[in-house]
Amino acid sequence: MIEAHNLTKRYGRQQAVDGLTFTLRPGQVTAFLGPNGAGKSSTLRMIVDLDRPDAGYARVGGRRYRDLPHPLREVGVLLEARAAHRGRSAVNHLRWLARTQDIPAARVPEVLDLVGLGDAARRRVGGFSLGMTQRLGLAVALLGDPGVLLLDEPLNGLDPEGIRWLRTLLRDLADEGRTVFVSSHLMSETALLADHLIVIARGRLLADATVKEFVADQPSLEDAFLRTLEGAR
Repeated sequence: MIEAHNLTKRYGRQQAVDGLTFTLRPGQVTAFLGPNGAGKSSTLRMIVDLDRPDAGYARVGGRRYRDLPHPLREVGVLLEARAAHRGRSAVNHLRWLARTQDIPAARVPEVLDLVGLGDAARRRVGGFSLGMTQRLGLAVALLGDPGVLLLDEPLNGLDPEGIRWLRTLLRDLADEGRTVFVSSHLMSETALLADHLIVIARGRLLADATVKEFVADQPSLEDAFLRTLEGAR
């Protein structure tokens, strides 16, 4: 379970997140929606302690992220896919991470095959395409077989086949009882994937509802989203 309570963050004069409160439960895919600059990335960064909130708190399974003894085994995170060293191979990047988290080395080839990078395992990351880099970021998130996944725009750079593959994978992981939190701008894919929605704008919560409740009598998720934003202005 992921819990955010009164999360608040300013960067200078900019109010990035403003008293944000929500709870995400296992067994469902929750989409995190909002326009550019809404505070989604800042919220995700606070959940995993990359940024400290000015007020409020975030908990994963009742604990702060920084208090987790082996965080990759509990929380899979994709915030910046290009975080890997460009001169290191995909397999060595994952082996190094596995070693730091007491993850069995045998998990590395498993997860590379899972994300479709088995044949590129020994290639240097600097030569990867955007889609391959994104798949490597997903491999990192899945490496510890975590019960919680936090993914910021995971469909970025994937071709149609890759998007369908990831949609199926995330759906299967949620059906296994995991908590899946996905930030995305792709409304059509969100409508196919998500069970629940957290919608924010200007750092404030606009909606915390099932997809069915949120769409209600609107023609589509996109229409409901735009109408919600218009009503918040």
